[in-house]
Amino acid sequence: MKIALAQFNFLVGDITGNMQRIIDETKKIDAELILFPELTLTSYPPEDLLFRERINIHCEEALATLQAEINDKIIIVGYPKIIHSKRYNCAGIIHRRRIIAEYQKQKLPNYGVFDEARYFSEGNQATIIEHHGIKFGILICEDVWHPEPMAHAKAAGAECMLVLNASPFDIEQQDARKKILSQRIAETGLPIFYCNLIGGQDELIFDGGSMVFDATGNCIAQAPFFSEGVLLIHCEKKNNRIVFHPSQWQSQQKNNCSISPSLVEKQYRALVLGTRDYVIKNHFKGALIGLSGGIDSALTLAIAADALGANNITAVIMPSRYTANISIEDAITECKALGVEYQLIPINTLHDEFIDTLSSLFKQYSIDTTEENIQARIRGVLLMALSNKTGKIVLTTGNKSELAVGYCTLYGDMAGGFSVIKDLYKTQVYQVAHYRNTLGDVIPARVLTRAPTAELREHQTDQDSLPPYELLDAILEKYIEGCWDAEKIIAENFDPGTVHETIRLVTQNNHKRRQAPIGIRLTKRAFGKDWRYPVTAQTR
Repeated sequence: MKIALAQFNFLVGDITGNMQRIIDETKKIDAELILFPELTLTSYPPEDLLFRERINIHCEEALATLQAEINDKIIIVGYPKIIHSKRYNCAGIIHRRRIIAEYQKQKLPNYGVFDEARYFSEGNQATIIEHHGIKFGILICEDVWHPEPMAHAKAAGAECMLVLNASPFDIEQQDARKKILSQRIAETGLPIFYCNLIGGQDELIFDGGSMVFDATGNCIAQAPFFSEGVLLIHCEKKNNRIVFHPSQWQSQQKNNCSISPSLVEKQYRALVLGTRDYVIKNHFKGALIGLSGGIDSALTLAIAADALGANNITAVIMPSRYTANISIEDAITECKALGVEYQLIPINTLHDEFIDTLSSLFKQYSIDTTEENIQARIRGVLLMALSNKTGKIVLTTGNKSELAVGYCTLYGDMAGGFSVIKDLYKTQVYQVAHYRNTLGDVIPARVLTRAPTAELREHQTDQDSLPPYELLDAILEKYIEGCWDAEKIIAENFDPGTVHETIRLVTQNNHKRRQAPIGIRLTKRAFGKDWRYPVTAQTR
């Protein structure tokens, strides 16, 4: 028999569109059994949309339509369902115009970016279906991270497992999935078909990489990451064993991502996918980027051009009196290399007018960062005006290091709709930029070697205000990703003063990050869903 893992990109809340995609793809796929991702009808995560009564009605209507359309093939799709006043995360098995079985997710993740206990109740029963003499057990995502659901399925007679997933990407998750699947197989001896969602959803990236594991725990087939398509697997039962035959990947997308991508390739592909889906799914007409000639905006521009096409991007270069000529030259070079339209809007006159207007109010104060930040805020106003007029979204260019310590300006360089590289530390920005240049030389060498600078005053560099980024990022990674306290970090031979000051800045700037645009999550401790610190608090 042929089994298909349908690794597709569904839109949250678009029940009618998702249903039609299921029907259309089912007709095209040459397989007897087709496994779709978790919560296929609503896509994942629907969050508080689940509290809307119409969602439940629409899901029931969509399920009725699916049953009317599906005849000879077996499809397994996910959806929410209310049963006896409780809502469950379900998988329905549809065959010959009816739901022949239904499974309710048993383990509900309630950590990190997950809060399924807010929406769902736990199921407690195994579900088994039989086709071509093979008994299949059904699981949903988190179920496979715990031994009990798969053990229960085996006790109920399962010989093979089908797992619907919406497993979000982070830089460690791909390896973690393989490890946990191998562990479940070692416990039960059951092969696993693992179908994962693909696509960007607000902060989250779903990276695909659907897999098939045999009864010995070997991964015998895997779909590419960051690409839509169908993984076809031939299998049969011989001498009470499931025997697998060569698999096939079918996709209409051009896929440049290897089956085992490097860390930096994972990061770049995730950023491209997340940017593309956020802009397109939210119906923006393209993107605007304030281009400074620095590394952050250069990388953001390259990502946006790769995600959306250069013809849908406008770069806006807004030099002040403190902007070096080489910054303007490099910004223009980037645009030409990518084929991106650019606008040059000097801001000296506007800055002078702001300072003149405020001079009587500022006369008792000395010059400080206020005058610097006015420049950033002028740029933010210009970008947002262009956004309003053109329907293009402003992509902000702040990195994780800057956002962590507040080296950014509210309503200035933080103004925009989507923060592309917010979960890349500054040192990682350079690594990813170097990787992008291996695909085509679009970021000038000088941008990669110049000392980082905001260019808001004469002869300014970032290191006037911050430790060297290699040092800063090492401390931040331990504090943010590792949740280390100051004493533990200092014990690793870091300067106590630098450590305490860094932590003070992270804590002090929670209020800025609460007002920052959402952006792409690459780690398990991204600012946003993973970082829920109070703004008003006394901490060390």
